[in-house]
Amino acid sequence: MNPNKRLETWIWISIYGGLLAFSLGWFVEARSVPVGLALMIGGALAAAAGVGMVYLRSRRGDAP
Repeated sequence: MNPNKRLETWIWISIYGGLLAFSLGWFVEARSVPVGLALMIGGALAAAAGVGMVYLRSRRGDAP
């Protein structure tokens, strides 16, 4: 598998998974604040990592 294709797969997994975890944490926070905050922080970090990988992908050249 092309290394850039693999990176693109992980980008979307990180972004969508992070946003899903963040929104789940938002709803869980009403019942359990520590669990909700943990989900929100973890989700935000995962989404931010995905955005960082988008930048990394933009700086890489095309693989043969």
